[in-house]
Amino acid sequence: MKLIDLQKVDTFTADKPYRELLYDSADLRVLAFNFEPGQELPVHSHPADADVTLMILEGEGEFTGAHEMPARPGLIQIMPVGDPHGLKARTRLRMLVFIAPTL
Repeated sequence: MKLIDLQKVDTFTADKPYRELLYDSADLRVLAFNFEPGQELPVHSHPADADVTLMILEGEGEFTGAHEMPARPGLIQIMPVGDPHGLKARTRLRMLVFIAPTL
């Protein structure tokens, strides 16, 4: 069992999105990303048989890649990890990423 306090994952950096690995096993990887306005996770994909979930905790932006749409708190985007995916922040934004099984 692992307990994660998301309120303590509050680091932001001016030069690039902050990324923190919160959990990693053979079946599940959980990452936190914190973006300043204008920062982005470039569109990318992975050649693997897994799913990726992008969950917006706070802030506003756009999901980019194969499934472009607004990103706002409470929205969760789930897709095969092979689909091109990314994010661009309009405001300060916090996002969780789940990959299962791991790459």
